[in-house]
Amino acid sequence: MSKLLIKEYPVMIIPSLAVKLGVNEAVMLQQIHYWLETSSHVKGGRKWIYNTYKDWQKQLPFWSESTVKRTIKSLEKQGYLISANFNQSKLDQTKWYTIAYVKLAELEGDTPYEQTGTQNGRFNDPDCPKQVSQLAPPIPEITTETTTENDNIPFSEVIQYLNEKTNATYRPSTKKTRDLIRARWKEGFTLADFEKVIDLKTDEWLRDAHWNKYLRPETLFGTKFESYLNQKPDKKQMREEDFDLDD
Repeated sequence: MSKLLIKEYPVMIIPSLAVKLGVNEAVMLQQIHYWLETSSHVKGGRKWIYNTYKDWQKQLPFWSESTVKRTIKSLEKQGYLISANFNQSKLDQTKWYTIAYVKLAELEGDTPYEQTGTQNGRFNDPDCPKQVSQLAPPIPEITTETTTENDNIPFSEVIQYLNEKTNATYRPSTKKTRDLIRARWKEGFTLADFEKVIDLKTDEWLRDAHWNKYLRPETLFGTKFESYLNQKPDKKQMREEDFDLDD
């Protein structure tokens, strides 16, 4: 039997959550939820856990540390992950995390349940919906997209990078956005190409009050993508006809 087939416990994520938040975000949120279930650190009525980006990467070795950082920042920005610093030393910048279960429940309209004690001593977070609390515990192994066509297409990575560079909140689950990324991916472009286009156009447009509104998926990843990719790093004169400016 191949050593690459499952002999250990896999990460378990709900596909509908991955569609709504992105695969990376769903995996990270599930991993944090697993550790929160067994955490003894309770502050302000919530359970908390703490870890460095490097330590999270060791748990999720199929990601780079930068991917871990982008994923966590994406969850924080969307409000599903709450971070704080409860370290005794001010020099210790290790972040503490808890999940905003009420906001997470809004994705499916779930109702949180009241805090109760259990015979085995487990802490039931009053802000944690039953459906989430019953998810299977993860071991570091990632799931894939639900269709073969979408395997390896880095929807989440591309949008996370765009959001990070532009301080935006685009979602990787939006159909139009996924169609644009998929189209460019099928043409043979790579994640590095997407990041390069984002870098080039951010440098050119971000500080311009008129042009920064075009730092969006439908403009960056449209039919002008290859032209943007081959653009020289220095700024060029901007003309309306160079871009897909339909709203």
